[in-house]
Amino acid sequence: MAKPGDIIVGLDIGTTKVLAVVGEVGAEGVDITGVGEAKCSGLRKGVVVNIESTVASILEAIERAGSMAGVEIATVYAGIAGSHVQGINSNGLVTVGNHEVTADDVLRVLDQTRHIKLPLDRQVIHVLPQDYVVDHQDGVREPVGMSGMRLEARVHLVTAATTAITNLTKCAQRCGLEIAELVLQPLASAEAVLTEDEREIGVALVDIGGGTADVVLYVDGSLVHTSVIGLGGQNLTSDIATVLRMPLSEAERAKVRHGCAMMSMVDHNETIEIPSVGGRAGRSISRHELVRIIEPRMEEIFELVKQTIAQSGYGELLGAGVVLCGGATLLDGCEALAEEILDLPVRRGGPMGVGGMSEMVKSPAHATAVGLLKYGVNRPSAVPQTLTSAQVAHAAAAAAAMGQSRGATVARDEEEGSTSDRGVGGKLWSWFREVF
Repeated sequence: MAKPGDIIVGLDIGTTKVLAVVGEVGAEGVDITGVGEAKCSGLRKGVVVNIESTVASILEAIERAGSMAGVEIATVYAGIAGSHVQGINSNGLVTVGNHEVTADDVLRVLDQTRHIKLPLDRQVIHVLPQDYVVDHQDGVREPVGMSGMRLEARVHLVTAATTAITNLTKCAQRCGLEIAELVLQPLASAEAVLTEDEREIGVALVDIGGGTADVVLYVDGSLVHTSVIGLGGQNLTSDIATVLRMPLSEAERAKVRHGCAMMSMVDHNETIEIPSVGGRAGRSISRHELVRIIEPRMEEIFELVKQTIAQSGYGELLGAGVVLCGGATLLDGCEALAEEILDLPVRRGGPMGVGGMSEMVKSPAHATAVGLLKYGVNRPSAVPQTLTSAQVAHAAAAAAAMGQSRGATVARDEEEGSTSDRGVGGKLWSWFREVF
């Protein structure tokens, strides 16, 4: 875990905005010391389509956050999302030496779970352990020290398009930033808005941003399903601009100021002023007319969420219902509409568990950035429960260099081993022994 005084930065590079949040680790948690936000037009549905524009937005957000916090930002935890992200459950199995599970055995079995067929243009970004099976005893959370002959791991793998990862990394590098880790955005959001009880009981997190709606399901404390729906707040804005014939910027403003997810909650006699395009005079319309455009699109998003949950096979296990976050969920009536369609209890979640300037990041729209910050603060101690592909591979290589990995893992890692690798491996091995 990060030490008191450490500075951690979460960078949410979204379809409509870039948000940077700076936190300083204290004795009792993390305090928000800086927040920077900038509009972004360089992404489409979570994927970089214009590097120059994205770089400019990142620089603006980072400069504002760093200036407020009084620090020079060099390293960030950055979020990644988009329709290219996919999740799949996988298993791994290894034999246990000396009939007692060691940290090395855990590393080897997690490495085995990554050995699935993937297209050449995709790569694993997260290996998220769900539970372990020691011989025939399942539901094991921490297998180290248990007696047995076989160790099996059940994990959730998150994969992403290599080009999307490369372009996002390139944008950060051109801003002079080092990415400590790329983190799945809804995974980060869960760090900020979900409670441990909700994860244990079973919960669906629905993060509706500008370009996509991300859905992740937790059962028995573990992430079991990941899905991305290619609709978000931008679709609402586009619908408003098209139907009411107004500029996109004004359509966004009308949505934020006067939007609502349910027509039944709006007074038919209430009117609003909206501008026109091409220099034409503005006009007055019924607010009900605006909401009549928004409601069908929100219904479509929640119907797709319902379909996603049903297809996952975990719908009956979501005892804690659904938690909404993301900028698009700020619409009045969003929770009520979601409950009506999903037939599950719904709450709107804002970031929790931070101090300092917490009032500046209390909105559900800030969930991902604050979650990235908290992810970075807790990262070292969370490694045995939440492993990225790179960390699993490096740790397995370290164990192999010390002569403790066997089979295919040994053969592959011995070809790549070097004196420097063994030095790093020794440090990793010592660290894992301390953790376990």
